[in-house]
Amino acid sequence: MNTLSGRRGFLAGSVVAACGGLAARLGAAEPFARPGRPSFRLSLAAYSFRDSFRDPEKLDMFRFVDYCAEQGLPGAELTSYYFPPDADEAYFLKLRRHAYLRGVEVSGTAVGNNFALPQGEERDREIADVKGWIDRAAVLGAPHIRVFAGSAQGIEDSEARKLCVSALEECCDYAGKKGIFLGLENHGGIVAEADGLLEIFQAVQSPWFGVNLDTGNFHTADPYGDLARCAPYAVNVQVKVEMRARGGKSEPADLERIATILREATYQGYVALEYEAEEDPWAAVPRHLKELAAAFG
Repeated sequence: MNTLSGRRGFLAGSVVAACGGLAARLGAAEPFARPGRPSFRLSLAAYSFRDSFRDPEKLDMFRFVDYCAEQGLPGAELTSYYFPPDADEAYFLKLRRHAYLRGVEVSGTAVGNNFALPQGEERDREIADVKGWIDRAAVLGAPHIRVFAGSAQGIEDSEARKLCVSALEECCDYAGKKGIFLGLENHGGIVAEADGLLEIFQAVQSPWFGVNLDTGNFHTADPYGDLARCAPYAVNVQVKVEMRARGGKSEPADLERIATILREATYQGYVALEYEAEEDPWAAVPRHLKELAAAFG
């Protein structure tokens, strides 16, 4: 069976559920078919150095790419927040050339958006902004963009999910024409838990859509179990060095366990360190990259 058409055929039947309660169908989503063995390529999210990016004299995207090259990383995730506000196509082409010459692939970029908004100008601006970053990602040669669902504002969560689905479908249609995946992150709001994330995944009608699995963002009773539920649908993975279960304290992430979850899902793709812990990232990131390499090697 053709994988994409099979998934689309399945999901066509779930659109009705998207309008009235997908929870009953949460076990039925079809994972991506990935023959062969799992494989991981390491990357680093620019967000890891968010404080340093506040001073362009200290760190900019070109120097971040250099840093990734110095760490021996195959990829660099170029978070959209840290590009100059006046960056134009010439800038993105220059950065793409620079990354290529340093032997670093742009593994993706990441945008901040809220699709859980009522119909209107604000929601339209959010959609237009994501499309703008799709254009920029195409110039950069980035195959993936991390997107958010958002938090419902003035509407019920069920209505917010339907609006999110339609916005994602519109943006995925645009992204697919440029060969770019959109990965929905488990990032609070209406996708704070696995059920909400998988509900939206089931409903979106696009072969260019998947999950951006952030290992530190499920603050549920069983975060590792929820990661395992969502891993078969991942198109990008961001690894945090800490995890926190509901009612508990932050603890060091079990990287070996996370790697096992991804292997069992036959994940094949980028695994990006997104560092958020308190220690200075300039001291901590190199150490954690070595730990990632050991766990995912």
